[in-house]
Amino acid sequence: MLTCKDFLRWLNEYVDETADTETRVHLEEHVKACPNCWVIFDTTKKTIQVYKGMEAQTLPDDVQSRLMAALDRRMSAGDTPPPRA
Repeated sequence: MLTCKDFLRWLNEYVDETADTETRVHLEEHVKACPNCWVIFDTTKKTIQVYKGMEAQTLPDDVQSRLMAALDRRMSAGDTPPPRA
């Protein structure tokens, strides 16, 4: 049985519909039974739909530079996403 933590690890793949069929079935079972995860899923899905309907915005050069520097620092420090279950 999937835990809420497992569900959150697979949230992107679930929303994007890229999870394999077996995993998707387990995710759907969990989200139907867990009101907290359903709210997270529903809110995430709606947020993505809103942003997909928006026009792309260009980042100011200074913001982009700071963002890239922060990402470089994180990658250099070895920060990686948690492993999938």
